Amino acid sequence: MVGGRPALGALAWFGGRGARAILYQGLVIAAIVALGYYLVSNTLENLASRNIATGFTFLDREAGFPIAEHAIDYTPESSYGRAYLVGILNTLQVSVIGIVLATILGTVIGIARLSSNWLIAWLASSYIEVMRNIPLILQLFFWYGLILALPGPREALEIIGGNVYLSNRGFAFALPAFDAVHRWALIFVAVGLMGTLALRFFSRWRQARTGRTFPLFWPSVALVLGPATILFVAAGAPLAWERPALSGFNIVGGGRLSPEFFALVFGLTTYTAAYIAEVVRAGILAVPKGQSEAAHALGLRRSHALRLVILPQALRLIVPPATNQYLNLTKNSSLAVGIGYQELVSVGNTTINQTGQAIEGIAMIMAVYLTISLTISAGMNLYNRHIALKGR
Repeated sequence: MVGGRPALGALAWFGGRGARAILYQGLVIAAIVALGYYLVSNTLENLASRNIATGFTFLDREAGFPIAEHAIDYTPESSYGRAYLVGILNTLQVSVIGIVLATILGTVIGIARLSSNWLIAWLASSYIEVMRNIPLILQLFFWYGLILALPGPREALEIIGGNVYLSNRGFAFALPAFDAVHRWALIFVAVGLMGTLALRFFSRWRQARTGRTFPLFWPSVALVLGPATILFVAAGAPLAWERPALSGFNIVGGGRLSPEFFALVFGLTTYTAAYIAEVVRAGILAVPKGQSEAAHALGLRRSHALRLVILPQALRLIVPPATNQYLNLTKNSSLAVGIGYQELVSVGNTTINQTGQAIEGIAMIMAVYLTISLTISAGMNLYNRHIALKGR
């Protein structure tokens, strides 16, 4: 050390802006860790003083309560862990179906609101304003009550030649009876879809190299449906229908949508579609007007200009806010408890009431919703980066 210069250099480093930023961030992290330690230790101490058991060993115990709709085998003798899994699958089922249907309906309504036809635009605007300004839980009650107001199974409404029955027990409909040929036909369809993706990549490569496009529609149809159709016909076209029929005081056979499931999916779809419609409308309006004028000048029809020019550019603006609506729909599925559909929150509440494991039960529900939300966000972010403009 000569003349105290190293000491002065160290003081100067600690006095720099970057060093202060590191110090402040370290203090914040330490404070958060200390607060978390205090909360966890205090909670465990209070639970121990009240002789309340902690941990997740209860998941192996018998649940003892039924779940009306389950995608996997479940009985009241199953464990709480399996009950939670059933609730998660029910939540995922409702969320995926709702997201797909809300996207389709919202896109159609958003485009309709920009229609030059006054009546169509007015109907779309009215739909959006009504749906957005009525609380979702009230809409779920309305649709659920509307279904319960239908006649009983003995007086069920028959439509499509008795292939569909509408009653207050839900909607029963005919399903094709499964045959081994159907399994192979579905495998051929899946292979055809992969072939279609490969064909699409080839078309893009060819256009980039030669500037010439490759027709995709009919070759894609041939790849997806051709082999499966040939197999189906060669096997004698085995197609039998399992139709619903009245048996006792209920309708049995075929497929069935319960009133709770239908009301939940329908309510989530129509409610979220109103918000997606506004997202789509805003995205389209954000595209410079010159783009549509140029498309029309080239002789493109309105529908072609919208599909080939406007929507691809608007998509970059639509995807981020649409992702938020997908997350809202998934979280809003928890309102199913209000109409008796047993999804994750309903199963979790029943489990908490029976076991008293409130902290663990709520933590599991939070963890599942967090995982689902992060997965949706990650997938949509990947897609958003895929369609983003790439710098040359």
